[in-house]
Amino acid sequence: METIHVTPGDSLQKILAAVQPGTRIYLAKGIYREKIQISTPGIELVGAGAEDTIIVYNDFAKKLDEHGVEYNTFRTWTMAVTAPGVRLKNLTVQNDALSPKTKGQEVALTVYADDFSAENCRLISTQDTLFLGPLPDDLIDRYDGFLKDELRAAGFQTQRFTDCFIAGTVDFIFGCGDAIFENCEIKSLYEERGHGYAAAPAHASTQTIGFVFQHCRFTRDPQVEDESVYLARPWRDFGKASFLSCEYDSHIAKAGFDKWNDTERDKTARFAEFPVKCDGRVLWSKLLTDAEKTVLLTYFNRN
Repeated sequence: METIHVTPGDSLQKILAAVQPGTRIYLAKGIYREKIQISTPGIELVGAGAEDTIIVYNDFAKKLDEHGVEYNTFRTWTMAVTAPGVRLKNLTVQNDALSPKTKGQEVALTVYADDFSAENCRLISTQDTLFLGPLPDDLIDRYDGFLKDELRAAGFQTQRFTDCFIAGTVDFIFGCGDAIFENCEIKSLYEERGHGYAAAPAHASTQTIGFVFQHCRFTRDPQVEDESVYLARPWRDFGKASFLSCEYDSHIAKAGFDKWNDTERDKTARFAEFPVKCDGRVLWSKLLTDAEKTVLLTYFNRN
């Protein structure tokens, strides 16, 4: 495996554009203020420490591009991964635009790729911190000609996050990927507009895995009020998320889940917990059986 060492004075994007598949890139301690896309398979990006190596940018949904067109959520990323087999380790990816009330969504990390993993990473923004592809089918069609083809990729995409810190305010883990979060801290930041939402899955009815949170800790900033945050709400019909042996601070609403405004997605959403369904949860969430939990975990450990 080829190894490259990079310092904050280097252009990380130029290096990524030139490397061969399977290259390991070590990032020295420091701040890399740059918008980057990883489009080469098998790249491993390793920082000097989760809090010491920071890749950061500040695009936001209401920003105008060179043609006077708003960026939209899906062009605001600081880092976009569009190739399979990419690994991130010991670094931070951040969008520091702030003020989503006036600026709109602000994505830190976008993943349109299969077999992606992040270990001991910090993903930080406000609204829509982490997007996990693919897009819902209707948006793949809607953004034809607006988003690059690799940012509209459909099909099988899985992601794994281990020992990561993910922070945001509203829908800050969203998308249609089959993703597992293991031993992660999911932190709700203060949201001036009221309620917050951790996850916003949009899985198709044919997807049977969805988002899986295992042994995760749902924490909060001190300013976040009790029962002001929901674990999840379905961004599309059939959104799926399972919470296995997770710990919740008192900012998590007893209801647990929201149906998304005035929709009827409570009739189709698939939200579940294990080993117990917490008191006060909405009637349309469920308690997983041990067999159902095993199916979810086996899926991510099949290789």
